[in-house]
Amino acid sequence: MSDDLEEMGPVDYLVVEFPGNQMTGEGLPLLVDLVERRIIRVLDLLFVRKDTDGTVTALEFSDMDGDGTLDLAVFEGASSGLLGQDDLEEAAAAVEPGSSAAVLVYENTWAAPLARALRRGGAQLVAGGRIPVQQLLAALDEVEGVSGQGASAA
Repeated sequence: MSDDLEEMGPVDYLVVEFPGNQMTGEGLPLLVDLVERRIIRVLDLLFVRKDTDGTVTALEFSDMDGDGTLDLAVFEGASSGLLGQDDLEEAAAAVEPGSSAAVLVYENTWAAPLARALRRGGAQLVAGGRIPVQQLLAALDEVEGVSGQGASAA
């Protein structure tokens, strides 16, 4: 297993909330495309629902868009065992009551060659993170506001 880990790219996770349990399946073709093009490899994909009373329930794969076909069949069995009940409850804590969420753990296979080369050279990843788009937009608005103020004062 450790040899496999040496070959892997960075692994990320996402928790995507579906307010009011409105899962349309619109993003699924794009996720499938990323997998088919070997940009990512899905390690775990689970769904949870948080009832209005706070009860958390794991959901089964299903027909998300109501067209009669199992939209998630391509991911059925995508379970590395990385996610446990504690992870599902933690993900659900980030979700509003009356909503559902997808929990996705994936390998960035596009970055695996770079990661392997860096490890061979003795490098190691010591920090990482992700900037939510909303936070990035707010920061850019703030920079624009500051630079806009400076321009008008000149």
